Amino acid sequence: MMRRGQPLLLPVSPLFMASSLVAMLLLNMFLSDLLGPSGVWLPDLLALVLVFWNVHQPRRVSIGWAFFFGLLMDVHASALLGQHALAYSVLSYFAISMHRRLRWFPVDGQALQLIPLLLTAHLLQWAVRWVVGDGLPGWPALIAPALEATLWPVVTVILLAPQRRAHNPDENRPL
Repeated sequence: MMRRGQPLLLPVSPLFMASSLVAMLLLNMFLSDLLGPSGVWLPDLLALVLVFWNVHQPRRVSIGWAFFFGLLMDVHASALLGQHALAYSVLSYFAISMHRRLRWFPVDGQALQLIPLLLTAHLLQWAVRWVVGDGLPGWPALIAPALEATLWPVVTVILLAPQRRAHNPDENRPL
């Protein structure tokens, strides 16, 4: 059953899913290189797109993909191996476990529901860094989960755009 007023979507292209994940990985790498340690307030766009695909396509983008992309981020950032992988895996697990309930809410309600998940992922990364002696990142790092939740509606519109049907359907098409 679908929520009233929710449009029927076309199947998603696996190539589009993969390219969106790789694009966000490259954007995260670029932004982390550009700003360095002063960019702790930046949203983790790869985590946001992973959560989106975990919610909308949980059978195609699973915890294994989150772990893989987390390892790539760890290697790029020269971070403790597994820091991002652990955070992304836990984030994906919780997103997949609540994906049916989450899709019943409007997009702004989804963003509110995702704030604790995104905050948990960041707290895991901070805890791992604290345990190995790096110290805590400071209060500007608390801005990142709020920015990620704010970007959720934008990410949803952009990533669902290729799946939307035409507004003026052809008379010869069955749907």
